[in-house]
Amino acid sequence: MPIQKGMTRRDFLKITAMATAGAEFVFHGASVSAQQKGERPEQTSGVTVLNPQNRVPVSFIIDDSTCLVNLAHFGIPQFAEVFPERYKQDWRKLPREIPDAFVRKFGQWCRDHKVKGKYSIVPYPALVGWLDRGIPGWSKKELDESIKLVRDFMIPDWDIHPEMVTHTWVINTKTGRPYPERSQRFMENWRWTDGKSVDELADYMSYALRILKNVGLDCEGITTPGGFGNRVLGELAQATLESCRDVFKAEIPHYFRHLYTDDRSVAPRVEYASGLTGSNPKCVVSIIGCTGDWFGGWDGLTLGSVDRFITKDLKGGRLPKVIDKGEPAVLVCHWPGIYYNGEELGFKIFQEVVRRIHARYDNLLWMKLSGIARYWAARKLTQVDKQGPRVTFNAPFATTQFTVRIKTNSPNAPRLTVNGRPVQLRRAKGLLQMESGTWYADGQNTMVCFDLPKGKSTLEV
Repeated sequence: MPIQKGMTRRDFLKITAMATAGAEFVFHGASVSAQQKGERPEQTSGVTVLNPQNRVPVSFIIDDSTCLVNLAHFGIPQFAEVFPERYKQDWRKLPREIPDAFVRKFGQWCRDHKVKGKYSIVPYPALVGWLDRGIPGWSKKELDESIKLVRDFMIPDWDIHPEMVTHTWVINTKTGRPYPERSQRFMENWRWTDGKSVDELADYMSYALRILKNVGLDCEGITTPGGFGNRVLGELAQATLESCRDVFKAEIPHYFRHLYTDDRSVAPRVEYASGLTGSNPKCVVSIIGCTGDWFGGWDGLTLGSVDRFITKDLKGGRLPKVIDKGEPAVLVCHWPGIYYNGEELGFKIFQEVVRRIHARYDNLLWMKLSGIARYWAARKLTQVDKQGPRVTFNAPFATTQFTVRIKTNSPNAPRLTVNGRPVQLRRAKGLLQMESGTWYADGQNTMVCFDLPKGKSTLEV
């Protein structure tokens, strides 16, 4: 079926996946029964782990981005080889490049407004060229400067993910060349991952990660292109864990595979946790988006709408529903739509979305995906015991801004001990002023925010 007006590629693939696979899995809303939580420690009643700084995490996922290459321009004709009836737009009219000047402009605006998130770098975009070897159509100097811009300017605020190797044709990891068959069975976006083992997926992911490592772009996570991994979700999670730890020694790998725009929870899922009391704890975190791409669309055909995110009166739209529940609000877009045929219309929509949510809420905390993943791993996997006034935390993973609420009517300042050493806490003026090293009491509860180290910490309240 053709992509309908207002439908993103991810929405479209959700429908086609159901049609071609007997609805065994739904694209972003797929069954997750194959995925496992793994180990879980005891966490006593009377102590609740809150959001970091008692705020609502917000993040921005950017898909289909890379250095210089406009993936829509080069990818559409390759998609059309498999589905000619679906991809009939004149891709030649799309810009072939998304320039670094726009990357810098976008990144600076986001920094000025504290926006953080994830920025994909497709390593071999649409088979145009290799980031670690050269891209025909651009000089080596242009490519080197583009990579440097990402490495030096973007990374402080953005996690870098490979969105697999090409985002179009599957390559043979032994030769680096695409397979000769031109069908959806050999496209990363469609059916290649069906039936693949953890080792096969990890091999492919590691290939992508190593290209980014070769150009000095560190990664702690993976983004799946299109329907990649949709029918092997358990294997996908485990392969992410293995590949990110193997190539980058990432302590807490994470991945973006799902987004929900209905009433389901969009809280991160901590999966395959093991070895929590030993020297080598492991887990992988699934980050879940909460919006569709309502900015500008991946193909430059359909302009988005601010009101789908948050209405002008600041009351309606998707984001208030998520933020009011206290769950991380992770927005999702495609980079060609933010640039939107050189007119930057998707960027303008995003700027207004940010203005509106900041006008409505004063309790937001922009975070990179890796920060959200780390916090949720600590939140779910830290053992919490309470004996009388003493609360003990045994954490397999450290995190900053760890915030807890303890039921007590004591007005006294809590005493924090980290690895046997006392840590001075100061009283916050209010809940919105909480940051690491502070506490606040309301007569029924005491809230404490501190940097949680790996190992043992205690609070006396």
